[in-house]
Amino acid sequence: MDPAQWLADYNNRLAEAAAGAKAAAEGLRTAGARATSPRGEVTVTVNAAGALEDLALTPAARRLEVEALAQLIVTTARQARHAAGAHATAILTHHFGDGPALDLIRSHAEAPR
Repeated sequence: MDPAQWLADYNNRLAEAAAGAKAAAEGLRTAGARATSPRGEVTVTVNAAGALEDLALTPAARRLEVEALAQLIVTTARQARHAAGAHATAILTHHFGDGPALDLIRSHAEAPR
């Protein structure tokens, strides 16, 4: 192969990778998720990394015992984190395809309990 052509191809691959990374980063900024408890007392919003962004409690939450409310918050947050992880994984798969790095991310994603 001609060295100039090889370099041009290499530069094109780098530009494509950079564009994919930029698009993935933009997608991940909005890849959070929201989950609501089965009876609607708790709604949790997390960002793409699973970090808590918002917690909303309805008046029905006041009727729960403290321990039950705490467990409901934890369970609902876990569901939101799982959904955010699935969304982030889908974005990364779309832009970069399957591979060992994505397998590692999947292996650390927490399944809802």
